[in-house]
Amino acid sequence: MDLKKKVGQLMVFGFNGKEATPEIKQLIRDYHLGAIILFGRNIGTPEEVLHLTTELQREAKEAGHKHPLLICTDQENGAVRRLGEGTTVFPGAMLLGATNNPDNAFKVGNATGKELKALGINWNLSPVLDVNNNAENPVIGVRSFGETPSNVSLLGQQLMKGMQDAGVITTLKHFPGHGDTSVDSHLDLPTIEHDLERLEVTELLPFKECINNGADTVMTAHICFPAIESQAGLPATLSKKVISGLLREKLHFDGVVTTDCMEMKAVSETFGTPKGAVEAIKAGVDLVMISHNYTPQIRSLEAVIEAVESGEIENSVIESALSRITKLKETYLNWDDIPLNEKGKVPELVGGMEHLEMVNEVYRQGVTVVKNDGGILPLLNDKANRVLMVYPENISTMVVEDKRYSTFSLGESIKEIHPSAEVVKLSNPPTDDEIQEISKKAKQFDTVIIATLSAQKGSNQIKLVEKVFEVNKRVIVVATRSPYDLSNLPDIPGYICTYEFTTPALRTAAEAIYGEKQVEGKLPITLPNIIAQM
Repeated sequence: MDLKKKVGQLMVFGFNGKEATPEIKQLIRDYHLGAIILFGRNIGTPEEVLHLTTELQREAKEAGHKHPLLICTDQENGAVRRLGEGTTVFPGAMLLGATNNPDNAFKVGNATGKELKALGINWNLSPVLDVNNNAENPVIGVRSFGETPSNVSLLGQQLMKGMQDAGVITTLKHFPGHGDTSVDSHLDLPTIEHDLERLEVTELLPFKECINNGADTVMTAHICFPAIESQAGLPATLSKKVISGLLREKLHFDGVVTTDCMEMKAVSETFGTPKGAVEAIKAGVDLVMISHNYTPQIRSLEAVIEAVESGEIENSVIESALSRITKLKETYLNWDDIPLNEKGKVPELVGGMEHLEMVNEVYRQGVTVVKNDGGILPLLNDKANRVLMVYPENISTMVVEDKRYSTFSLGESIKEIHPSAEVVKLSNPPTDDEIQEISKKAKQFDTVIIATLSAQKGSNQIKLVEKVFEVNKRVIVVATRSPYDLSNLPDIPGYICTYEFTTPALRTAAEAIYGEKQVEGKLPITLPNIIAQM
């Protein structure tokens, strides 16, 4: 195999559209591109997804690839998911953490893996092992199982094993840990200042234990860790001390290491994507992920080829990476399992009743009643009970979220149960005029239900609740994503957390409000000023 095709095997590229583009086909043919990443822009119906993955694999087979392509996606579930219509909506990490039941993580991981594999996606960029011990973290939050390293480790292991049992490759991310940042690495370069002793007992513990239990791949974080890497401004992804030293030598990980996307600003606006690709491979990374644009993809390929030809990257580094990637593919992938010459049929398990029943029970175990002071819950479902339901327009708060799946509202859930309830949709954040109007209206109702969506201290979302509470003491707040919203509202009598803005989570919350379901979740994080119901 010539050098161009060897380097192509070390890349993970994405593209636009639900059909394979001429550019991605050319990369598969001419460079033997070894891996593809799919986003929401590539995802249609299950039939369309299976058609696309089969088309990509057929291109690779015809180009003479010895092994099938790795095809991956971010199906973390909950707030970050890629599969859409016709598939099961699975609960995300923090809701699983709220169930405090590792079996649920295994079941959800296994069912997720089965649906992915049925659609030709053989590699999932999950589980997230970041320990979310920073309430102001803008990019992890509910993507984490919680704030306790041991619980993150246990649930992460079970989610990982469930997917592996379904025949899907898993990914531990974001190494060495993205949980204690207040900066999103999609937008800037964060730094975590903790010493190595603290990192070992908190951030590194879940990674260490999952590696010891058979991890497939590890994804690196674009974050600076001065305790490990002394060079200022050098993110973990490009650090030989982090990748070869800490991950390979100290934690004894001999599987495949992939970068996070190298077009994220933490790399692209500091080192540049092509230079970053070279430095990542020198540091010990096996797969370089460039998720979006053809120009940096080609430039990165050329930069790595040139670095090998000049001796900046040793041939042995390329061969070692290829060896690990080949081993991973031979463990999980087989051309005989891919229906290249026929129109694949989507199995009934995708979006089927078995998975739906399972996840509905997990949601029941995870949605959390944090406070029920004075027995404000459950509410009566009759016309005489005047209920006002207020919810904000859903504005995605994380770059990594897929904005296609944010159309259902808690208001719709309430209406389904209590048709006489009055439902009002507000801007996000609500305007001062809206706050004034709702606070006047609230006087006319027996109970006011207010949904919040990642409400920051001092924000108009918080001001809305405070103003309503001044005129009506029967207020129930439902935090529809971040549970930390509630720490800004210590006096409100009714609190519920759904951890995610998904249809089954919101329906479960509505059923809990009216006593149609007895939810069992317990907070997997600490809320300042709040004492949870026991």
